[in-house]
Amino acid sequence: MLNQQALAQPRNKPRLSVSLARDEHEVREAQRLRYKVFAEELGAQLVPLEAGLDQDRFDAFCDHLLVRDSASGEVIGTYRILPPHQARQIGGYYSEQEFDFTRLAHLRDGMVEIGRSCVHPDYRGGAVITLLWSGLADYLRVRDYDYLMGCASIGMQDGGHTAASVYRQLAETRLAPAEWRVFPRHPLALAQLDSRQPVSTPPLIKGYLRVGAFVCGEPAWDADFNTADLMLLLSVKEMNQMYARHFMNK
Repeated sequence: MLNQQALAQPRNKPRLSVSLARDEHEVREAQRLRYKVFAEELGAQLVPLEAGLDQDRFDAFCDHLLVRDSASGEVIGTYRILPPHQARQIGGYYSEQEFDFTRLAHLRDGMVEIGRSCVHPDYRGGAVITLLWSGLADYLRVRDYDYLMGCASIGMQDGGHTAASVYRQLAETRLAPAEWRVFPRHPLALAQLDSRQPVSTPPLIKGYLRVGAFVCGEPAWDADFNTADLMLLLSVKEMNQMYARHFMNK
């Protein structure tokens, strides 16, 4: 269990804390936030097992990282973490539904998957993401895992042109070595899209890149969420040391 941590804020800003969900009630709080963001805000086509909750079969095998507003008690940020021994129990990682992981077989025993990241719309000033990353860094340090991976999503509201352009930019400088490549099961139709548009790297992807992550190949199209998903992989040992000191308090 992560130790409860507090992030002091200037007056009139919320005081935030980060921890792992301790019981089913706290997992449901994360699922409720996920539904609010993914279904109600972004329009994802979810089929909830229970009204108002984003749930799937992976939840019971994952650890759930929560950021909470200490004043209201509300969960306002979350990450879902699937460690390797639990991935073996359920038969694979969530991202394997979108990508062929054959070339990552040699990394499986030390590879943690993160996903379902979201932040309440009223708290998107950056502090919540910083605290989520601090919680992830603590999780990795305590358990001594070697690799962190997960999908980062890019909206498809423009039909995919932005996603294609982001991928083209990243592939020029941050494409993973061949032995870390994955292959989308439902590829984004890059050849039919304009990949030369001027775009900015989405903040979440930019955060991964700053700590040293690589893009593992072409994006997959997620029809349920209507997003283009990029697979990202980070070697914990080779993490950018400036950010490692910041997040891991080294």
